[in-house]
Order: sequence, then structure tokens, then C-alpha cells
Amino acid sequence: MQRDVKEKILLTGCQLDEDDLRFQYSMKELEELAKTAQGEVMAVLSQKRDRIDPGTYIGKGKVDELKALEEQFDPDIIIFNDELSPSQVRNLSKILDARVIDRTQLILDIFAQRARSREGKLQVELAQLQYLLPRLIGKGTSLSRLGGGIGTRGPGETKLESDRRHIHRRIDDIKKQLQTIVEHRERYRERRKKNNTFQAALVGYTNAGKSTLFNRLSTAESYEENQLFATLDPMTRKMALPSGYFTLLTDTVGFIQDLPTSLIAAFRSTLEEVKEADLLLHVVDSSNPDYHQHEETVQSLLEELGMDGMPMLTVYNKRDIIHPEFVPVSGANQILISAIDSEDRRQLLLRIEDMVKKQMDKYQVQVPSNEGKVLSQLKNDTILLNLYFDEDTQLYEAEGYHLKDHQISGSIKKFQKQKGSK
Repeated sequence: MQRDVKEKILLTGCQLDEDDLRFQYSMKELEELAKTAQGEVMAVLSQKRDRIDPGTYIGKGKVDELKALEEQFDPDIIIFNDELSPSQVRNLSKILDARVIDRTQLILDIFAQRARSREGKLQVELAQLQYLLPRLIGKGTSLSRLGGGIGTRGPGETKLESDRRHIHRRIDDIKKQLQTIVEHRERYRERRKKNNTFQAALVGYTNAGKSTLFNRLSTAESYEENQLFATLDPMTRKMALPSGYFTLLTDTVGFIQDLPTSLIAAFRSTLEEVKEADLLLHVVDSSNPDYHQHEETVQSLLEELGMDGMPMLTVYNKRDIIHPEFVPVSGANQILISAIDSEDRRQLLLRIEDMVKKQMDKYQVQVPSNEGKVLSQLKNDTILLNLYFDEDTQLYEAEGYHLKDHQISGSIKKFQKQKGSK
């Protein structure tokens, strides 16, 4: 349940060697994350440094400035744009009255709000506990300050004052439960593989419009909202291509730059669903000025997950509100659309169908009229381009594309042989 009163927030960032524009986008994204977590940003403080201060993240002078801003705005929370070390959190907490959290904790909090399935909730709790474990040492009574609000929500909040042994036990318990869920999903995937259904998966930066596209391409009701991490749990639904051929389409959690390592690990099993896909649809928000950085972030995360070599179509979305300086990456397999435009979606489905055909074998068969079951299979399990009845031969002439290992392959070979012998 979302609170009516928004928590007051100060944001703090430290710019190292990245260019000014990228740092500004990173701070802007932190602000969007804070708003997504139901917070109100009162002020932003940033500093340029050669390296992070090991004790307080920002320099002594900036800490004094931050203290002055705290006295001026009386914030509930101060959020830092990087992952803070346990000692940095302790040192800053001694100086500042407001709660000190970092980007990782903020993202974990948003994930805690968004998780709807049992698996999603368990994964968030696991990531929260793994994040908290090293930060419990020496915090002592300061833990009592974490009494609720941004950075403390979700399943992990009741574990904050538990001892390390209890947390270790809980982590082991969650891992066992997640393993059971993973095994169940693997059995489900094996069943899908046996049925040999073509699967496409939507990937992309958070808020690129994946869920909007997912809902309009499939028969689904995935949560869609103009906010970061609107979708957390993967969802798979049927998607009909223009020829009438049905594929499966999976919606996934949005990627984000500087995604915490603990989250990549925790959501690896969720993204396993994507690894099984035959085609990736990489959705990019063409209205976002930082679209190129978003694209690179997704590509590097796909590499990390071992999915960079998969067939992929880059879907530049939000054509209706495109950024004036948008230029698509040259040479990429791409299409520019608006997910809310029906003609654009039709063009996208035609492109998807072309890419599906490339992974299939073409066939031409002659099927006797009494082979109703085979004709039905050709209609349902292949991309059927032409089907007509030849009055002279009393045979159905059919041509189209089929998946190599599908059970229909046997029937196709059988009737192709008949054709060859005539």
C-alpha cells in the first residue's frame, strides 16, 4: 500500500571520470527512482572528484554542505548515487540525522514494492538480506532508526535486527525455495520444448515500454505504467503472427545501469526464461535523451548473462514522442514504432514473422484430402503461406515454414516423398 505522505529526500552524487552529460542522466535517473519509491526530492548535491572518499564517499567540505542542506530541508532520507560501503554508511550516519541509503537499497525497495509472485518476493528478500548482511556489523543501536519507509520496505524489513546466524539460515531457506521454483519452471520449459513452440522475449531498459507492447501484442494484462520497474515478474503469453501462427512472448524485468550485483544474481533465474527464447526483442525508448546509454547497458547485461549471440530485433519504441536528436544505431536489425499505433504493431509483427521464418525450414507438400489431422497440424503448427485443393489430383497443395524438430516434420517428410515420386 502506498503512503499518502511522501518522504522528503536529499540526493547526493559524486562524478568521477564520466562526462558531464552521462553524470547528469545518472542523477536524473536517481531522482526518477526516488519518485517511483514514493519520495519527494527536496535538493540535489553533487561533487567532482578524482576518486571516491573511502570514509564518507564525498569530501569533508561537501559533507558539511550536506549537513547544512539537512538543517534547511529536514529530510527523512539522504540517498547516494552509488553503492556505499558499510563503513561509509556508518560514518555518514554518525554525522547526519536523516537515514542514509544508497542507490542499491533504493532499487531493492522499488523491487520490494513491485514483486507480486512468490518467486519475485523471495528473490527480493534474498537480495535484501545479502545486501544487509555485511552492513549489520557494528551498526548496533543505529538499526532502531530503520523503522520503515524507503529502503526498508518489503520482506527484508522484519529481519533488520535479527542476528547474522538467523539471516544465514533464512538465506539458505530462500535459496532452497527458489531452487524448487526453478526446477518447476525447467519442467515447464521442457514441456514447451517438447511441443516445440517458438518463443520471443522482450528485453530492454526499465520504462522502455515493454509491458505496453506486451499487452498489445499478446492476450495479456501485464501491469503497465510510466514508471521505473513497473514489471518485475516474468510473464509469458501467446502472440499471433499475421499468418495466424502462434508463438510465445515473454515480458521481463527492466534493466538499469549500475544494477546491483546482488540483484543480477538474484534475478538470474528469472532471466533464464529469456535464455530459452529463440528471438530477443530489444525495446529501446527513442524519446529518452539517454537512449544510447540504455541500449549499451542492456547489451552489456545480456553479455554478462551469456545471451549476446542470440537472434535479436531492436525495437525503437515511442516514435510518437521521439527525441529530436535520436539516431538509430546503424547496421542493427531494427524497426521504429509506437506501441500504441496499430499499424506500427502490424509492421512489427511482419518483421517478427520474417525473423521466425529464418529459423525454420521451407516446405511444399501434397496432402490427400482424407488426411484431415495433418492438414489441421499444418494450419496450427506451421507458418502456412498457401493452401489450395487441386481438383485433378484430389490433393491439397500446401507450402510454408516449419520448425526443424517439430513433430509435424515427420508428416511433412512423408508427403514430400509422395510428391517427389509422382
